Amino acid sequence: MKYLFFFISTFTFAQQTQFVDFKSVLGKIVVNSIEKTVSGAIDYDFDVLKSIDTIKIDAQNMEFSDLKLNGKSINYINTQKQLQIIFPFKKGKNNLTFQYSAKPKQTIYFIGSEANDNVQIWTQGQGKYTSHWFPSFDDVNEKVVFNLNVVFNKDYQVISNGTLKFKSGLDGLSVWQYQMQKPMSSYLLMLAIGKFEKNIQRSKSGIPLEMYLESKDVAKFEPTFRDSKRMFDFLEKEIGVKFPWGIYKQVPVRDFLYAGMENTSATLFNTRFVVDSVGFEDRSYTNVNAHELVHQWFGNSVTAESGKHHWLQEGFATYYALLAEKEIYGEDYFYSKLYESAQQLKFASRTDTIPVLNAKASSLTFYQKGAWALFVLHEEIGDKAFKKAVKNYLKKHAFQSVNTPDFFAEIKKVSDYNLDNFSKVWLETTVFNTQQANSLLVKNKSIQILFEVEKLKNKPLFEKKDFLKKTLQSEVHFTVKEAIVNQLKNEKLEDVTSLFILALETKSIPVRQAVAASLNEISESFRAQYETLLDDKSYQTQELALYNLWNNFPEQRIQYLDKSKTWMGFNDYNLRTLWLTLALSTPDYTVDKVALANELIQYSSINYEANTRQNALEKLLTFKIINDVVLGNLVNATTHHMWQFSKFGRDNIRKLLKNPEMRVSLERIVPDLNEAEQFQLNRLLKE
Repeated sequence: MKYLFFFISTFTFAQQTQFVDFKSVLGKIVVNSIEKTVSGAIDYDFDVLKSIDTIKIDAQNMEFSDLKLNGKSINYINTQKQLQIIFPFKKGKNNLTFQYSAKPKQTIYFIGSEANDNVQIWTQGQGKYTSHWFPSFDDVNEKVVFNLNVVFNKDYQVISNGTLKFKSGLDGLSVWQYQMQKPMSSYLLMLAIGKFEKNIQRSKSGIPLEMYLESKDVAKFEPTFRDSKRMFDFLEKEIGVKFPWGIYKQVPVRDFLYAGMENTSATLFNTRFVVDSVGFEDRSYTNVNAHELVHQWFGNSVTAESGKHHWLQEGFATYYALLAEKEIYGEDYFYSKLYESAQQLKFASRTDTIPVLNAKASSLTFYQKGAWALFVLHEEIGDKAFKKAVKNYLKKHAFQSVNTPDFFAEIKKVSDYNLDNFSKVWLETTVFNTQQANSLLVKNKSIQILFEVEKLKNKPLFEKKDFLKKTLQSEVHFTVKEAIVNQLKNEKLEDVTSLFILALETKSIPVRQAVAASLNEISESFRAQYETLLDDKSYQTQELALYNLWNNFPEQRIQYLDKSKTWMGFNDYNLRTLWLTLALSTPDYTVDKVALANELIQYSSINYEANTRQNALEKLLTFKIINDVVLGNLVNATTHHMWQFSKFGRDNIRKLLKNPEMRVSLERIVPDLNEAEQFQLNRLLKE
């Protein structure tokens, strides 16, 4: 029954855009980090296109007062999902004002606290969730010019969509006034509040590019935002349409739910991509950076009218991000990523029954198959025609909703390519067209060699060893050499040692990392060569090498621990948490083990981000370093807003509960937990 109600309410609301056009809104809001509330005054301007008796604004669990239509009090209904204004509306211009307050359960997240001087507040409205903190529209087809005046502690930075027009202060508070010039869908409205430092560059076209980092991370500006301006300039030229929004901001926020989110003119991204020059080698923001930037055109300016056409956002963002990476890393890299996604799609197509043109398609389908469809189309109709069609499509439908026929209409103007067949093959079926894909991939020399390597996978080593050796010594792209290393995993180490040594001699970080990951058992004869991996400028490689060497050579453990005792790794402390675990697990290593255990336990606490906490908890549990504090931190994980981390907490508690002693320990700590933690643990205890 609930599905029928959902259909009716969605259908009813979808019709509203035919009767009413909301033009602009000014929200004067106060964000309270202690009470975790948002409140303020809303001022909407809208046009009635046809007579209607009820107008609806989505608003989840909000309270309203002082509603006025054109300056006069007006009747309304608050369903706790919508604000419904009851009035015999006639065609013409109108103004609606009201006060509201909300204590959102989702969509706006409060991290840290002002008391600890480390508060961060950020929003994530993907889809239709902005209505949890701002009265707005879940229908993506209702586009509005949003303007926000935000009141918050003057010691913090407040970031929102558009241009900062004015900032004023009074009694320890500041008012930040942001203005937009063009309309957008509500899900792209954003807020980010924190203690940030700002770095400003300008694109060739004069667009201000504002890049933010927390004060503690300012030394990481260059590697984190490496090539940002270059990609921006490339994409403006490649797409052929000027950046639509006048200013572009990028802000990393703690415990973000996804890799990134393309809020209009202001992308938020996960702090795991805040890296130094070493971390950049393993965890570069480059692809996410490019992907979210492309969305400013494809998704924010032209917005898919429904989930069925979602590939017009994600397929374009994935494909153009890859073109931006091609500009930076070269053609071999570009084709290697296409090859990689082709392999994923071929495997997925065995069980995936939902094609691209379906609202229920998987992320892999929308993103990667959508990108492949565009690559095929680009290759088939030619660069000039493709660029012209894309440019016309963006200009014709700027700041509007679109569907697949809208895009195809522009292709038809520049080419007589058979779009019906193209759509059937790439958008309407789940089978991946391997034959056509391979015919495009083999235009690249490195892919030709990669195919040769793959053909040898099941051949005996003596038949292929000379070819593999020659390839490792060649100048072919590193992805081919990685494939060779991966093919050697199941061979006897003494038979392939010479090939592994050649792989190490490539000096390629990804190839050497593949060697580090390939060997769980290391022979004494290969130890010296494997030890060189400890010096690689790669935190991921160092983590793999340190653990494997410690595990394989007990007599050398103290040497390895001494070498790595100052390592920290990424901002999730991957190397430090590993070192602490290994030091604690080495009986004859002379250190203050109580202090080390306390440090490792501290990393699992609420004082750190989820990635760091999970790193620490994984190691504490694996090496059975468990006390009541560890158990309490694990239970707290189950209440976290990041589903991956909360699932990690639940799954590991379930494992512990199989041990009677651990069950007793978990039952004992229940009274010491807060209400949310007690609820989660009691539920698990009753399973």
